[in-house]
Amino acid sequence: MLKYLLMPAGLMLIMAACTNSSSVRENERLTDLVNPFIGTGYHGHTFPGAVYPFGQVQLSPDNGTQGWDWCSGYHYSDSVLAGFSHLHLSGTGIGDLADISFLPVTKEVEFKEGEKNSDFVNRYAGRYTHDSEKAEPGYYSVILSNNDIKAELTVTERAGMHRYTFPGTGSNTLIINLGFAINWDRPYRTTINLADERLVTGMRLSTGWAADQHVYFAARFSQPVISSQISEAGGEGRSVGVFSFNGRELLVKVGISSVSIENAMANLDASLPGWDFDATRKASSDAWEKELSKIRIRTPDPDVKVVFYTALYHTMIAPALFSDLNGEFKGVKGDIQKADGYYRYTVFSLWDTYRALHPLLTLTQPNRVNDMVKSMLDHYGQTGLLPVWELQGNETFCMVGNHSIPVISEAIMKDVGDFDRNLALEAMIVTSMFDRDGMGLYDSLGYMPADLIPQSVAKSQEIAIDDWCVAAAAQKLGRESEAAYFLNRSKNYKKYFDRESGFMRGKLSNGEWTTPFDPAYSKHEGSDYTEGNAWQYLWLAPHDVYGLISLLGGEKPFADKLEQLFNVEEGVKGEQASADISGLIGAYAHGNEPGHHTTFLFNYAGRPWRTQELNRQIQTTMYTNSPEGLCGNEDCGQMSAWYIFSALGFYPVNPCDLNYQFGSPLITEARIEVSPGKFFTVRAPRASLENKYIKEVSLNGHMLDRTYISWEEIMSGGTLEFIMGSSPVK
Repeated sequence: MLKYLLMPAGLMLIMAACTNSSSVRENERLTDLVNPFIGTGYHGHTFPGAVYPFGQVQLSPDNGTQGWDWCSGYHYSDSVLAGFSHLHLSGTGIGDLADISFLPVTKEVEFKEGEKNSDFVNRYAGRYTHDSEKAEPGYYSVILSNNDIKAELTVTERAGMHRYTFPGTGSNTLIINLGFAINWDRPYRTTINLADERLVTGMRLSTGWAADQHVYFAARFSQPVISSQISEAGGEGRSVGVFSFNGRELLVKVGISSVSIENAMANLDASLPGWDFDATRKASSDAWEKELSKIRIRTPDPDVKVVFYTALYHTMIAPALFSDLNGEFKGVKGDIQKADGYYRYTVFSLWDTYRALHPLLTLTQPNRVNDMVKSMLDHYGQTGLLPVWELQGNETFCMVGNHSIPVISEAIMKDVGDFDRNLALEAMIVTSMFDRDGMGLYDSLGYMPADLIPQSVAKSQEIAIDDWCVAAAAQKLGRESEAAYFLNRSKNYKKYFDRESGFMRGKLSNGEWTTPFDPAYSKHEGSDYTEGNAWQYLWLAPHDVYGLISLLGGEKPFADKLEQLFNVEEGVKGEQASADISGLIGAYAHGNEPGHHTTFLFNYAGRPWRTQELNRQIQTTMYTNSPEGLCGNEDCGQMSAWYIFSALGFYPVNPCDLNYQFGSPLITEARIEVSPGKFFTVRAPRASLENKYIKEVSLNGHMLDRTYISWEEIMSGGTLEFIMGSSPVK
C-alpha cells in the first residue's frame, strides 16, 4: 500500500507562491471561461443555447436534421437552422423535445396544400456559419447569412426571451412551428391562438421517447402583430403560425407549462415582467456566476480552466425544473399534480448520473438534491415505483437497474435534506422487490437467466449495486433485517463469474453459460450486456470491490487482469463497436458510463500509480476545449461530473460508502464551498501533464497513508494537500 507523507510547510508556501499567477482571479468572471460549444461535435450531443441553472426552459437552435448525433437538436457539423425551440436534452443518446419552435424570416410565407412539415421547414430554414455564432451561459446569438437577421436568446428560471434584429428589407416575420419534430417525437394535437395583437398562446401534445408530453406556451411580443395566418400545414398536430410586425427589432417573451396556458402565462409574467433583454441576459449570467463560483480553481493551463468550468456548467442543466410557479405539473397519468413546498424536477438520466453527477450535487447543490429526492418520491407516490428514467412527466424505463435508489440512499447516508426517510426506504424496498424486467427471477434464483432476460448480466450487476445501497440506508435507519437481506442479495453479481474464462457471463436457466463467448463482443440485440461487453462489465461491482478482488484470486491477479483491460488490442468487436462504446483505451470505454469508476480500482489492489497514470491520460485526451471535446454522450452531466471529480483528485467509486478514491489532481488548487461560508481546499501545486503521480498527501497537515478521503472530512472543511511528481511511487 502506498504511504503518503506530509509535505514540509515551507516548501508548501514556496510552491503556492509560484502558482498564484495561474489562478482564476477573484475578480475574474467564471462565465467567461465556459464554452457551450464543447460537446456539440463528435458524439457529445450537447447544445449551445441559452439555459438557466437547472431551469425550466432550454432555448437553443435546432438544425432540423434527423439522426443520432442530433439528439440535442444541434450538431456542430451542420449549417442549417430550422428554428429556436424551448426544451432540449443535454447529451442523451435518444432524441426528443425541441418543442415550440420559432424561426424569423424576411420573405413572405405561403402554405402549400398537402406539404409535409419538414418540407415547409426546409423552404424557410436559415443558414449560418460558426463565425457568426456566440454562446455563453444564459445567452446565444447567431446571424442568419441568407437573410441577415440577428437572433439573440436569453432565459430566466422559467421563461425564454428572444431578440430579433431584422435587416430592414423584406418583411419582419416570425414563424411559430408546433409540427417541428426531432427524431422520435410526433405531435398528435397542437393549437395556436392569436389572443390579442401582442400575445400568442397554444399547446403541443406529442408522443416520442416521452410517451405523452404536454407543453403549453404563451408568447408576448414587443410589437403588435400587423398580419397573421395559422395553418395546419400538413394535418392534425401540425399547427404553424406566421406573424408579421413593423419595426426592425422584435422582442419575444415565452413561458411554458406542462399543465395549462394560464400557468405558462403566470410563469412568464412572474419570471420576466420587463422587456430589457440586456438586463435579463446579465441576470442569467449572474445566476450562472453564483453557481460556478462554488468551486474556484487555479491552473497554469487556460484550456484546463475552460474545460473545467464548461464541465461544471454542463452538470447544472439537468435535472430540469418541471413544476410551475404555483407548483403544478403534469402527472405520469396525464393528470395535474402539485409540488407542495418544493421544486419538482424532471429529466432523470439515472443509469448515467447516479455514478458521479448526483454525488457532485450533494457537495454543491444539497437543497436541490433534497427537491430531486422529493421528485422521485412523488413519482413513487403516483406509480408505486421509483423512476428509472423520468422525462417530462413520463416513465421511459430506459436503461437498466433502479438507480433512483443510490441517489436516495446517498442523501440518507449524507444527511442531506428533510425528505421523509421512512417513505424513502419503503419506496426503495418496494421498487427492489417489484417483478419488473427480470427482477422476480433475480430475487428467487439469485440471477436472471440469459435465455429469458436480455442483457441479464448488466441488469443483475446494476441491481446488485442498488441492493447494497438499500442495505446501507436500512442499516443507518435501524432496519437490521432489511439491511441483512439486501446486503446478502447484493452479492448476487458473483453468480455470473465464470472462473474458467475469468469474466462475468450470461447464465442459462439450466445453469450453463451462454455460448459462443468472446469477451470483446458487443451487440445491440440479444446481448448479455448493456452497451458494452464482458471486458467492461467484469469490473462493475463498485459496492464490493474487495469481494471482486477475492473472486479474481487476490490483489495481484486482480490488478494484472485490470491491466489487461487497458491493453487489449481489439477492445470492442461486433455491431456496437462504435457510437455508444467510445473513448477506448484497450477495452476500457470512457465514453460510456459503466466503466467510469474502473481506473480507480487499482487503488484497492496496491497499484495507485496506475490509477494516477490513467486518470491523467483520460483528463487530457478525452476532454478538450473544442466542439469534439467529449469522447462520448454527455448524458445529462455524468461525463462532465467525472471530469470535475477527477480534476480535483478524488472520485466516488461507491457514492453510498461515503469515501472518495484519490486519482490524479489536474488543477493546482481548488476551493469548494461545502456550506455557506465553509470551504474545502485542494492543493496540488506541482500538478502538470508530467507530474501526474502522488508522492505525498496530507489532510489539514496530518499525514495520510490511505488512498481515499471521506465525505465527513470534506464537509468539515480544511485543506487536502497533494505533492505531485513525474515518477510513480511503488
